[in-house]
Parts: sequence; structure tokens; C-alpha cells
Amino acid sequence: MGKKNKKITQKEAYKKGTDYQFDTESILLGPWTSFSLLNDPKHLCFVLSRYKFCAKMFEEKDSILEIGCGDGFGIPLVAQDKKYVLGIDVDNRLIEDNKKRLEKIKNIKFRKMDICKEIPKEKFDGVFSIDVIEHLDQRLEEYFMKNSCACLKKKGIYIIGTPNIAAKKYATPRSTVQHINLKSYKTLKGLMKKYFENVIVFSMNDEVVHTGFKSMAHYLFGIGIGLKEGRVKEI
Repeated sequence: MGKKNKKITQKEAYKKGTDYQFDTESILLGPWTSFSLLNDPKHLCFVLSRYKFCAKMFEEKDSILEIGCGDGFGIPLVAQDKKYVLGIDVDNRLIEDNKKRLEKIKNIKFRKMDICKEIPKEKFDGVFSIDVIEHLDQRLEEYFMKNSCACLKKKGIYIIGTPNIAAKKYATPRSTVQHINLKSYKTLKGLMKKYFENVIVFSMNDEVVHTGFKSMAHYLFGIGIGLKEGRVKEI
């Protein structure tokens, strides 16, 4: 009885609590994440908080598709309790690098694919894109939406995360040159209402998601639920 309740020392506790972590094989960061860590490390907090939000929205969903997965920095958050997560991207350099760096996470797969031209053969419980639609030529927007929705199961959830056009004047030069298709609360909701019966838009500032004044939000999350009949069949 006394032996069972014996307190361990600080040194013993530290050893038990850390040795297994040092035995874990290190995983390299991808190119985009490495750049952020060296040049704008606070940005990593914003990125991960966006993925955490999506992960919460996809609770109890088994299969998820990420469109525009980049270097895969946030996808493990979404995949933590999922059976299958697929990340697609148009840049083959990212896809091949992701396959190597993240191969130990067995429920995540990566595939080179342009959603504006191709559709995965699978159907998913959830589909999401973070920081993608603002990079698209506007003429591609309809293909992007229809093909994305075509991947979704009837009762699935669809999420778009994108910077708010109202915050454009505060953006860095690097962001400004790439963000050629920014949305406001009104235009993001209007776009998603074409495809979904129910659309909810959240505001986000730094890591905080809220329902406050939309024009003061730096970032927007649009959630679509209930695919409208006929929208996907028109592809």
C-alpha cells in the first residue's frame, strides 16, 4: 500500500513525461510553414486556429476533403479523429512533399488535383477550403463551387474560409498581390446561397471566431448545409 502511494521525484517525473517524446521521429515543416516560422511566426497561430474551427465543425464526420491543402500544416487537426481525409492541391511539389513528410499519419492521403477541372471519385461528409477562393480568377469560381459541391454527400457540411475584403487595406504586399478575388460577408453568403439551403457566416479576428460586426472582421467563415437540388447536376 505504501509503495503504491510513493511519490516520485522531480527528476523521475520529468523522465517519465519526456523520454517517449524524444523517441518520436521528428517531422519536417513544409515550405510555406517554414517561411512563416522564419518571417511571420504569429501567422502560424492564425492558420492553426482556422483549422481548429473546421475540425470542430466536422465533429462526428468520418470523411473530409480539403481543397487547396498547401503544405499540409493544419490538416492533421482535422484528421485527428477521422477515418479518412484527402488533401488536394494543384501544386505537385507540395503534394509529393506532403506524402513524404506526413506519411506516418495513415488516415491522411494527398493527391494532385485541380478542383476547377477534376472531381475526386469519393464522396465526403465534409468539404472545406481555407485561403483558396481569394486566389482564383473569378471566371473559375463557378467551376470551383460546383465541383466542390459534387464531392459532398447529401447531408454533408461545406466550409469556405477567406479574408474579408474590408480588411484589404491592412494586408501585406505579399497578400495583396495574390488576393485577386476577395469576398465580403454579403458576397460570400450570396455565393454560397446559390448552392446551399442554409448558409451561416462567422467573423474571425486573429484566433477569435465570433458573430460581431462583419465589416470589422479580418476573416470570414461561410458554412453551407443542405445542398440545393440540381446545382451539382449542371456541371
